[in-house]
Formats: sequence, structure tokens, C-alpha cells
Amino acid sequence: MPKIVDPGARRRAVAEAVLRVVGRRGLEAASLRNVAEEAGLAIGSVRHYFSDHDELVIFAMGELTGRIEARVRAHADRLLDPAHAAERRTRSEDLLAEFLPLDQERHEEAVLWIAFATAARTRPGLLPHARQLQDGMLGVVTRVLRGAQEAGGLPAGLDVGTESLRLSALLDGLTLQAVLQPGSLTPDVLRQVLRRHLDSLRASA
Repeated sequence: MPKIVDPGARRRAVAEAVLRVVGRRGLEAASLRNVAEEAGLAIGSVRHYFSDHDELVIFAMGELTGRIEARVRAHADRLLDPAHAAERRTRSEDLLAEFLPLDQERHEEAVLWIAFATAARTRPGLLPHARQLQDGMLGVVTRVLRGAQEAGGLPAGLDVGTESLRLSALLDGLTLQAVLQPGSLTPDVLRQVLRRHLDSLRASA
């Protein structure tokens, strides 16, 4: 009896192969041949599940975006749990820290995200995923700051819209620098900068 293959599972497995190739060698190395070799498949098998290289890369970026969003959403659910209202300060920082490369998993995701987001400038098919994750991050940051303001942890006059943009830009910048200079921007340094910024928001008039 022939082996039954789950098309969805096979597409996800190929996408994971794309991410591994991109993580080690960059997006330009994610050719069909290299991806097929990484996945342990023939090129024809990869073409069976993806019509062309662009579809493959776009799908892989979507898988990456979904992975990051799922992790952040899990933390957001815990933050919004009324049973943990007393821990809002710590949980808010932990949630925002999910956007920073504080461990190997998040560092690898940051490397991949920068590669795909940079490519989105010249590959229109990648733009929706790039915007989705950026909009998602801004939305999470806005919810955190607005929730803190409503709970009395931030000044009532704080411009949440502007400060959300500023904090999102800080997270983006720290992530980029940590990927480019991992020896200088350690997880402890990243945490310290984030904490200092949040403290400055609480102290603002």
C-alpha cells in the first residue's frame, strides 16, 4: 500500500527547510535545489507542493510570522488574565521582551525576520507578512501601554499612540543591533534598555 502523505504537513516541512537554509546562508541561498536537499526530497517533490520559488518563499515567511505571533499571543493571554493583575508590571515587560532575541530560538527568528523583511522591499509578495507582523507588534505595544495607563501605571496625559510607535522602533532597533552585534548586546543588556525605557514612561509628566 502506498504511503499516504499529508500535503499540509509536507508543505510545512518544506517551509521549515527554507527557514533553516535562510538562517544559515541567507535568503539568496534558498533555491529550490538547496531547499529540496535540506528537506531530503527531490526537486520534483518540492515543485509538487509549490508552483514556483516565490510561492515557496512567501509560504515560509508566513510560517515564520505565524510562529512568532502564536508565541506572543500566549504571553498576551497571560498578561490579560485578571487573576494576575498584581503582576502587570513584570508581565508587561516579559510580553514586550518576546520581541527581542533573548535566547537561541528568538535570536534565530530575529535573523530570519530581518532577512525576509529586508527582501520584502523588492519582493511584493512578502510585504503582507512583513506588514502583518509589524502591525501586530504595534498592536501589542499599544495594548500594553494603554492597559498600563488605564490601571494607573502610566501618566494619564501620556500620548499612547506616539509612545507606542517609539517603543516599537526601540524594539526593532535593539533586535537589529543584537543580531549584528550579539557579543555586545547581550540578553541582560537588552532587558536593561527595555526596562529603563519603561521606567522613563512612568516617570514622564
